[in-house]
Amino acid sequence: MLARITSRVVTILEPCLIDWINLRETQPVSQLLGLLENLKGITSDIVASQCVLKLYNEGQIGYINKSEPQQLKQFTAHFISSSDQGQSCNFVTFLPAEEDSPLKRAEWIKYLGVFANLEIRANQVYAAIKENYICLTKEAASKTTFKPIVAWMEYNDGVWSFTEETYKLKLVEDAGGENVDNSINRFTYNISIPEDLDEIHAILCTVDVVIDETSTSDPLGYNISTFLQNVNLDDQSCFAFLTNRSLWRYDKRIQNNVPLDWYDGAVSQPQLVLADLIEALFPSGNYTTTYFRNLSKGEGVVSMSPEMCDRDSSIAMEPTFITCL
Repeated sequence: MLARITSRVVTILEPCLIDWINLRETQPVSQLLGLLENLKGITSDIVASQCVLKLYNEGQIGYINKSEPQQLKQFTAHFISSSDQGQSCNFVTFLPAEEDSPLKRAEWIKYLGVFANLEIRANQVYAAIKENYICLTKEAASKTTFKPIVAWMEYNDGVWSFTEETYKLKLVEDAGGENVDNSINRFTYNISIPEDLDEIHAILCTVDVVIDETSTSDPLGYNISTFLQNVNLDDQSCFAFLTNRSLWRYDKRIQNNVPLDWYDGAVSQPQLVLADLIEALFPSGNYTTTYFRNLSKGEGVVSMSPEMCDRDSSIAMEPTFITCL
């Protein structure tokens, strides 16, 4: 993985700037490495970490206007997530979102570990996450010979589309499911066209689990009625995912109405995402999901706040591991 990264070597010393707008994934990775105290500036107050919010509110982290280059030059390293962005001498690219599997995305902790001289810690954390992820994958495979069919769907301006993001399809397979994408010829359907509407309804009749990825400025108000209206459904009798109450979204953890933690913690700890999906596919009833909420059961969102920081931010955060046989 590291051999494919095209970025200059920068030694991270204090002060260090992480660009939270362009590089949301760096925040949880840096906490797993114990680098939170190295963070001296953020370019947006919309962040998912309770402890970053706490330090920001206390004045230990400052707001940096990234449109003023002179402010950025004072930092040793400014992490960015676009390889096409104009490069400055202290820019460091960090691109886990371009990876095609959950574990490859998480492996970027090794990259940040090199810059922070924390290679040993980074390797240990990744190895433990990988071990837990693989164990959960094997456990899911042994649950049953039946593979629930899963659809990741997004609604935008009257058109529904099925995801083509490889890492999401991989998550379903690792959780013991089957992607609906394997059985359809098209990925977009305009509900204003009767033929398209009939076709997407026919597809949904074959689906056991739906993950609604539709963007919304009001996660609090997005519920099952919103989904049914968007998909233009009246008669729900043939839809197993509705009968079995398995309609999900990944915006359970938000801040300022943005599902940031899906782009933060879910990248650095894929074992938690996998555990959520396993619960969605094979409900046990005794597991509380981290990132996914069940619209069919009326589950709401959790708004992240500084008061929720319950640990010493100067100490490296330990990954959360799921019990696995």
